[in-house]
Amino acid sequence: MYLRKTQRKNGDGSVVRYLQLANNRRINGTTQAEVLVNLGREDKLDVEALRRLVASINRYLGDDGDLALPLGVQAGPLSVEESRPIGAIWLLNELWRALDIDKALATVLGPRRFRTDIERVIFALVANRAVAPSSKLAAAEWVTHAVAVPGLAAMDKDQAMRAMDLLVTADAQGQVSEAVFFAAANLLNLEVDLIFFDTTSTYFERDGEPDADEAGEQGLRRFGHSKDHRRDLPQIVIGLAVTREGIPVRCWVWPGDTSDMTVIEQVKDDLRSWRLGRVVTVCDSGFSSRENMAYLQRAGGHYICGVKMREGSAQAVEALSRQGRYQEVRDNLRVKEVKLGSDPGRRWIICHNPIEAERDRIRRAQQ
Repeated sequence: MYLRKTQRKNGDGSVVRYLQLANNRRINGTTQAEVLVNLGREDKLDVEALRRLVASINRYLGDDGDLALPLGVQAGPLSVEESRPIGAIWLLNELWRALDIDKALATVLGPRRFRTDIERVIFALVANRAVAPSSKLAAAEWVTHAVAVPGLAAMDKDQAMRAMDLLVTADAQGQVSEAVFFAAANLLNLEVDLIFFDTTSTYFERDGEPDADEAGEQGLRRFGHSKDHRRDLPQIVIGLAVTREGIPVRCWVWPGDTSDMTVIEQVKDDLRSWRLGRVVTVCDSGFSSRENMAYLQRAGGHYICGVKMREGSAQAVEALSRQGRYQEVRDNLRVKEVKLGSDPGRRWIICHNPIEAERDRIRRAQQ
């Protein structure tokens, strides 16, 4: 057992040092430091309290040189050695349990046992993203020295990485996402008969695309069609399904070169196992291939897909040429239903915005 000193470098270049009471343990042939007590920042350390601790240990060991006063007299008045904020962390922890995320993670982990409470480490990482977003290393320092996380006194970067590795598999992501969604649906009384789905992309500032050895089978950062107009940078594709109220149902992440046309089958299959009942999937023209639409109709499924009229497809031209009366939905929306002889299995709803049409008319006249 010994006094251990650690340090953290702040963004302004200053260094903060911490003092800990630690003990070395030999695990699987390697020696690891186990923190027993965090004594706090070195510049705010109560040196007199340490001296009183030393005197107490000496009395226990029978050292007559430090038996001048009883322990109660020598200890002096009560003083605060350290304090940590817990308010936001406590609130997030209660939400975490209300959404049954802890139970979902317990199901994913199964009978496996770890030296660290993996569920608490994952919660700490989520709390860090919500309260003070930082890197995994800085998050570990934040948990160990800056805040009070219920059930987790300290953690390091390696523990954070191991905890995240457990969530990489599709099965783990699906189980946790399903548990969280149904808990939220129960708490908020959500309707899940209408699900909106779309994708976006986000890029990484780095030099070059990862090669095959670096990327491996799990490599996600690839060059592809960039919706951020940064085709020069590798990216990932993110898919999100939400309810009509905008509450997320499930999130997906694909390699950056993934096409929108190729993801509908996975989205449909992943949500089918959730037994949501009768669901209408809403998507835009990026997913409107005939194969995708047919796949969405399997097992009695339904869909609404937006198609741009200016694309000039044969069906759009035919639908626009049909006569019929518009029905007023609201001030800025009129709709007309059309059925095509060439495509009897689908209903076409032509949407017309009178306000936007007038703006377009004025703009054309000005040009």
